[in-house]
Amino acid sequence: MKNKIENKLRDFYILWSTQSLSQLGSSITAFALTLWLYDQTGSALSTAALRICTYAPYVIMSIFAGALSDRFNKKITMLVCDTLAALSTVVVFLLYRTDTLAVWHLYAVNAISGLMNTVQQPASEVTMTLIVPKESYQKISGLSSLSRSLNQILHPLIATAIYKLLGMNMVFTVDLLTFVTAFVALAGFVRIPEKTVEKKESTIELAKEGLSFLRATPMVFSLIIFMSGVNLIASAFDATLPAYVIPNPKGGDAVLGIVTAFSGIAMVIGSLLVSAMPKPKDRVRMVFITMLISLGTENFILAFTREPVLWCIGQVIGWVLVPIMSANLDVILRTSIPVELQGRVYACRNTFQFFTIPIGLFLGGLMVDHVCEPFMADRAGSEVLTVLFGQGKGSGAALMMFILGVAGTVHCLVFAKRLKRYHYSDQ
Repeated sequence: MKNKIENKLRDFYILWSTQSLSQLGSSITAFALTLWLYDQTGSALSTAALRICTYAPYVIMSIFAGALSDRFNKKITMLVCDTLAALSTVVVFLLYRTDTLAVWHLYAVNAISGLMNTVQQPASEVTMTLIVPKESYQKISGLSSLSRSLNQILHPLIATAIYKLLGMNMVFTVDLLTFVTAFVALAGFVRIPEKTVEKKESTIELAKEGLSFLRATPMVFSLIIFMSGVNLIASAFDATLPAYVIPNPKGGDAVLGIVTAFSGIAMVIGSLLVSAMPKPKDRVRMVFITMLISLGTENFILAFTREPVLWCIGQVIGWVLVPIMSANLDVILRTSIPVELQGRVYACRNTFQFFTIPIGLFLGGLMVDHVCEPFMADRAGSEVLTVLFGQGKGSGAALMMFILGVAGTVHCLVFAKRLKRYHYSDQ
């Protein structure tokens, strides 16, 4: 029986491994470009804007992209989107090689890549449902979390090493090689059964069906809105972290890579835990509790400490429970949403759950550059603030970490009452 299930997972293993490799290549490029841009500008907001440009089209177009993914062949959709994203990397490569790469080029290319991901992501989500047996949903969620975790560990370390030792040319080369591997595997070795939409409604009508499903399923919608608040705080943290670590006397580019990698180490541990742990009695409660612990610890640890070792410990505490949250949320969604609706519902989910990410990135960078850093500079003589958040460049980012810790804790406690109405168990 076990061998039979493993045979059914053959296509998943090929797709998962090669797409994970391609995502690693893309993440290496993104991190190296962040280092390059911070070297050029020294601004938290300018580096955050890279990710804002990636997420903005993702949020704006997701509802329609899901309807499109339900209409068209999943494999072709994924191949086309991957190819166009790779071409955008080639454009950046050529601009860099000719010494004409400007900041606005990166923003434009990131927006194009974000648009391609907008269409590809719901197609990929539905593909996983189509090629994986229902009894393996928690397992593949754990494996997906594992690959994201390994990506989180490896990409900052590899990107920093390649960027510092070999330069951006090699960064782009690695990215394109991983793309070719994933493209060949998907095109030639993965079989995806198709469940196309039989109806002839317009894309807008199909998108409305996704919204109607969410309105009729308050448990799913409440979890999505809860996670949108989590993403707001987490993305503001992402914008703040480089401005906190790089200018610190004990920080720098290499330390940022190490600290970022520890979040990946934590996610590997969490992924192994979720792959082995039994099904929880209440998956909704598990989503809430894990996020309360994560948001209510890491930000405070980083805000009040000045040692890289403690930053790494904070990353572990903040991220180790994320795969457990993700796996439980994933099972709730996959088992609650009919497969023929999943593309458009996942796309609607993406809009509502992730629209806060560009907002959080913008607010995080804006608060650090124009509120918290000037505030700390104006009060450089305050003993209390110096003891709490340090002094000099980076102390404002530490203050921002404290603000995010308070905001994350309050958000979880406010939502606690609403989420307690719902219980979900598939035992």
